[in-house]
Amino acid sequence: MMQYNIAQLNIGRMTGVNINDPVMKEFKDQLDTINALAERTEGFVWRLKSEGGNATEFNPYNDDRIIVNFSVWESVDQLKNYVYRSAHTDVMRYRQKWFEKFGKPYYVLWYINKGYIPTLKEAVERLEYLQQNGCTNAAFDFSNIFPPPGNNNI
Repeated sequence: MMQYNIAQLNIGRMTGVNINDPVMKEFKDQLDTINALAERTEGFVWRLKSEGGNATEFNPYNDDRIIVNFSVWESVDQLKNYVYRSAHTDVMRYRQKWFEKFGKPYYVLWYINKGYIPTLKEAVERLEYLQQNGCTNAAFDFSNIFPPPGNNNI
C-alpha cells in the first residue's frame, strides 16, 4: 500500500506594501522562530525556503503583497497540531493585523506520495482548484478532510 504525506500551501495578502513595510515588522520578527518551531514539530517533513530561511522572497502571484507558506507533513493530524496547538496559534490569532481578508480560500491541503516534494507551481494550482471547485479529495481544508487515496475507512 502506498504511503502518503500531506502538503499544504497558504497565502496571505499583506496590509503593508511588502514584507519590509513597518506594519509587517511584528510579523516578520516572528518568522524565524515560527519556522524553527515547525521544523522541530513531530511530523514535519519539508518547507519552502530561500537562502534567507523563509519563503517571503517567492512571488508566484506576481504580487509583492502576497506571501506564501508551503510545507509537507507526515499527516494531517500532525500539521493540525502545529497549526492549532502550538505557538503558531498566536500568529494566527493576530492574522488580521498583518493580512487582509482574502474573500476566498487562502490555504489548501492535498495528499502526495511519501518522499515526493511538489513544486510551488503545483501548490498554486491546487489552491486555484480548491477556490474554483470547493473541497474534493484533490484539494481540501481542515474543515473537510478527505482520507488518503485508497483508504476507504472513514
